[in-house]
Amino acid sequence: MSETVISLKAGDKAPDFSLKNGEGKTVKLSDFKGKRVVLYFYPKDNTPGCTKQACSFQDNSSKFGALNAQVLGVSTDSVESHVKFAGKFSLTFPLLSDPDHAVAEKYGVWKEKTNYGKKYMGLVRTTFIIDETGKIAKVFNSVKVDGHEEKVLKAIGELSTPAAE
Repeated sequence: MSETVISLKAGDKAPDFSLKNGEGKTVKLSDFKGKRVVLYFYPKDNTPGCTKQACSFQDNSSKFGALNAQVLGVSTDSVESHVKFAGKFSLTFPLLSDPDHAVAEKYGVWKEKTNYGKKYMGLVRTTFIIDETGKIAKVFNSVKVDGHEEKVLKAIGELSTPAAE
């Protein structure tokens, strides 16, 4: 198992990507230039923590919208899995499929994990806030689901708004 250690931090340019959404359309980070993006990586559709996290982002979608922020969820699950997950929980934000974990690797969230003594490679729950210019404004590493969306909303609210000229 090889692990590429990439440490993105606030101020870094967010790596662009092209991933399929639940409709099979390609979504690129650059599609959201001029908006703030909440890019969250999660391990697996239909698991308790991931479901709770997705639903908490969904429940606060109007607050994210009011802050000019688009939520994007990324996991290695298939487009079909995302369609079922989104439908089951009425998720309206895009879930993006990264089956070969190439984007997760670009963002440094594909790491060695241990479960019951077994080591394996997997997605580490991580959230990136990307500003209107495509720069990373904040990184939440090894996210704990409870109350996470409130921390993300607070961080977005603290971003300085570009001066309208």
